[in-house]
Amino acid sequence: MAIQPFFGLILLETLEKINRDRLEQFNSLEFIARQVVEGFITGLHKSPFHGFSVEFAEHRLYNPGESTRFIDWKLYGRTDKMFVKRFEEETNLRCRIIIDRSSSMYFPMRETADIDHPNKIVFSVYAAAALIHLMKKQRDAVGLSFFSDHVEQHTQEKSSSVHQKYLYTELEQLLDMKQAKEQKPTDVTDSLHRIAEMLHKRSLVIIFSDMMDSLDRVDEMFSALQHLKHYKHEVILFHVADKKLEEELDLDDRPYRFVDMESHEVIKLNPVEVRERYREVATKIREELEVRCGRYNIDYVEADINKGFEGILLPYLFKRERLY
Repeated sequence: MAIQPFFGLILLETLEKINRDRLEQFNSLEFIARQVVEGFITGLHKSPFHGFSVEFAEHRLYNPGESTRFIDWKLYGRTDKMFVKRFEEETNLRCRIIIDRSSSMYFPMRETADIDHPNKIVFSVYAAAALIHLMKKQRDAVGLSFFSDHVEQHTQEKSSSVHQKYLYTELEQLLDMKQAKEQKPTDVTDSLHRIAEMLHKRSLVIIFSDMMDSLDRVDEMFSALQHLKHYKHEVILFHVADKKLEEELDLDDRPYRFVDMESHEVIKLNPVEVRERYREVATKIREELEVRCGRYNIDYVEADINKGFEGILLPYLFKRERLY
């Protein structure tokens, strides 16, 4: 009888530790997203770009006859002039963030991948978290979709703080590096077609993917992207890659054992022997993606995981500014 309370105490302490560890991990994701965005916005305010403050875009002189609701009276007390705060519009954009979570997105394989040493999925998760934080500051509604060879998650689009925390929780699950050992193939075509049918209102669609579908399905893959455009969605495709390894094949002159992360097929070779031809093919694939996206009016962005997040946030802000 005396063992039961003791066992219960151990169980309670264990559960508290698990919850505390999850909370710390969640807070880390949210904290880093906030730091990335706030550092980025600080840089914007030092540049010619304006309008991305959490409170208001900028001041302008008050025009006689218009509403006095947004006059900055504190500034009036200091300057004896009436200025109006120009606020961001409330909930004026719906955004859908789509993340490829197939096995190839967990390259390079690392036991502990983080924001300083990311693989493709970690880079995509933190980039998405930063975008969600930025959207929340701008009162935009946002939803998440994850896919591999099928759509694994598809949330609603909302702008509330509770929903934002729920999205961070969903993103957090992708950071478990044990999933890299799972065999999750990619089906970009079918997944994007299905997501296109799920989106009932015009949205800004942001896709994070290495686009490693079968090369003989390029036309089908772009038909899926056209499907999104057919429904009047604006699309940004972030082509996520470790450019040093995946496009340049920058490896030492020695034999390597290459393992396909989705099929587990194994090839043994010295990268120096194939580097030149490999680079030609990799460059051709990237250029084809870029050309096709341009043809279909899709914003194509190279997202090198070694280059930081400014290349992620700027295209979003430019697209948002053009839309509204």
